[in-house]
Amino acid sequence: MRIGMPLSYSGGFALAGVTIADFEDAGLDVIFVPEAYSFDSVSQLGFLAARTTRLQLATGLLNIYSRAPALLAVTAAGLDYLSGGRFILGLGASGPQVVEGVHGLEYTSPVTRAREVADICRGVWRGRSLNRPVRERVPMLLAALGPQNVALAAELFEGWEAAFFYPEAAKPTFAAMLAEGTAQRDQALGPLQIYADAAVLITEDPDEEARGLDRVREQLAGHIGGIGDRGQNCYADLIGRYGFEAEARQVQDLCLSGRKAEAAAALPEQLVRGISLVGPRSHVAERMAAFAEAGVTTINASPVGADHAARLASISVLAELAK
Repeated sequence: MRIGMPLSYSGGFALAGVTIADFEDAGLDVIFVPEAYSFDSVSQLGFLAARTTRLQLATGLLNIYSRAPALLAVTAAGLDYLSGGRFILGLGASGPQVVEGVHGLEYTSPVTRAREVADICRGVWRGRSLNRPVRERVPMLLAALGPQNVALAAELFEGWEAAFFYPEAAKPTFAAMLAEGTAQRDQALGPLQIYADAAVLITEDPDEEARGLDRVREQLAGHIGGIGDRGQNCYADLIGRYGFEAEARQVQDLCLSGRKAEAAAALPEQLVRGISLVGPRSHVAERMAAFAEAGVTTINASPVGADHAARLASISVLAELAK
């Protein structure tokens, strides 16, 4: 199993760029640079390519609407060149709040659009470029939760990224979708790589563990209640498919009525612990084994420690356990 990490630059990207070498030395395998409502991730990845030597560098994620498919292709080829073949093109449909609210584009037909992007990118890399790309196939991953998009990831992409991955519910939730896509998969793509997002805090201190789990609760409740609307929220749908439908509705109702603290508290302990890697080393080791058993090949770990030292320590232990 490999260890990834989404880059957090809330304290300033220049500082994050300096500290990234610490994570590389600690055994981190891949860094994901987000975009969403913030600065673009492409320029920052170019900066990180010059500051690292071994880390794989990934967009986490570029939405499939705001850049034309051919622009995505040449951007990926350029970053792959700058990094010496270490780039991964992470893509996602995002949602209307970003695509329509920020970029002013129509959010429509995400499955068709993602398929078009994958086909055009590979066509460009195979020879529709003045400069010869480092690789004819830059690895692509698709972030997806809905049935059609998950199936598409298994069919056309090297990797699939899943948010709030719950290993014990993964098979009944995703197996049919993955099997549908895999049945049409080109063998040249190799086995599907599964990237699972998970908060991480490795600590023997019960109070620190409780604070880490509270962070997980707040994030999950915010996604269930603050993204999309009551009838269209992929995260609420996901938690329902995990077997917590009533709880998802309750959390959504509380969030939408402004009772955010109550919403976070209403999340089941079993779910909060199941989707995260928070607790003593022995517990985290057991949870990592559960993720591996569910087919996960890369843990995309979000450290929730209080400072750089705590976050670095958690990533270091994860890298040890992954070996």
